[in-house]
Amino acid sequence: RKSLTTVQGLKKEFSYNKILKDLKKEFCCNGTVVQDPELGQVIQLQGDQRKNVSNFLVQAGIVKKEHIKIHGF
Repeated sequence: RKSLTTVQGLKKEFSYNKILKDLKKEFCCNGTVVQDPELGQVIQLQGDQRKNVSNFLVQAGIVKKEHIKIHGF
């Protein structure tokens, strides 16, 4: 079954395209940045990358672990 991982709510000063480029390279998956009317910019990645993305964002110093919410099964 195919799944999609989304990343939203990052601070505006971060370059979403740069983060996306690093995530795609790190996890060997495809992705895009979409503009949502309610949520603003959202990073979408193919596959279930929830734990990978969470660890990546914390190690890169982009967010603190207590600010991450992981949803899904």
